Amino acid sequence: MTVTRATLTGFLAAFNNHDLDASMGYFAEDCVFYPPRGAKPRGDRFVGRAEVRAGLSSRFEGIPDVHYGDDRHWVCGDDLGVSEWTLTGTSVSGRRLEVRGVDLLEFDAAGKIRRKDSFWKILD
Repeated sequence: MTVTRATLTGFLAAFNNHDLDASMGYFAEDCVFYPPRGAKPRGDRFVGRAEVRAGLSSRFEGIPDVHYGDDRHWVCGDDLGVSEWTLTGTSVSGRRLEVRGVDLLEFDAAGKIRRKDSFWKILD
């Protein structure tokens, strides 16, 4: 199965709907998620569906009104995708966010996300 722009836009739509079940439907069993923040240079690391689900859930909990807009998507071959977006929302501490970022996505042969690596601009 090849990755399409529709796959990438559908995945982003599931996030914007805050639908954790639909979002997780895009992930492979052996998935890995690297969020943009963490204690290590690559960020935190969530491995497997249970950990990835917990990591994504924390995004929805930490920024309850999170939204990814002004998006563009590229497909690279059969197994790579890039989604560029502007994340907006308000953290639970009341901090307003507006950051530009990208997801680098690697897919398995069944068209499921094997790796999601997220990057945000750092605002000073």
